[in-house]
Amino acid sequence: MKILFFGDSITDMDRNKTSGVREIFTYGAGFPYIVACELLSRYPKQFQVVNRGIGGNRIVDLYARIKKDVWEERPDVLNILIGINDICHKDVFGSGVELPRWEKVYRAIIEETIDRLPNTKIVICEPFVLHGWATENQWSELIEIKEYAKTAKKLAEEFGLGFIPLQEKFDDSAKKYGAEYCSDDGIHTTIVGAKIIADEWLNYFYKNIKGE
Repeated sequence: MKILFFGDSITDMDRNKTSGVREIFTYGAGFPYIVACELLSRYPKQFQVVNRGIGGNRIVDLYARIKKDVWEERPDVLNILIGINDICHKDVFGSGVELPRWEKVYRAIIEETIDRLPNTKIVICEPFVLHGWATENQWSELIEIKEYAKTAKKLAEEFGLGFIPLQEKFDDSAKKYGAEYCSDDGIHTTIVGAKIIADEWLNYFYKNIKGE
């Protein structure tokens, strides 16, 4: 079973994108690496984990590269986590993606993937944000991520896809230990934050896809 993780820097986490490098370097230092460690060690030779996250990506960037990075890979399971750059790039680069367009492009990604890969199970992760040095100056804008999250959940429900809530888990951890414990800047995960996503993803996977 091939599992492909598709998204921005939260998925990417400095993975080595050079062809021919050792497999371990292609996972990055985020939640796909933890998922790979769990599945590949627990179930030898049953799974292939592929990381196709690219830092800075917005929903339109995912759509632009979906043919090469997803459809040609033909994964059995496709995980998508996207959204924060669509908001923060509005002020920083003037290239953000407003919610109506975000939904339209996300819908196209889902519909066209279902059309081309009807047997692929699609899982959507909830985009999230925390207080941190990279988010404080934009907090009033970034809190809009909750509306993007609602839209992601709505799309998952409409198409009967998997949906993994994350914001509440991060909020709970931040209340107990401080936001910096799971995200040092408010956007990217620490190893603890990566473990939060991986645990939620694996719980969903075992229950709803693998069937344990």
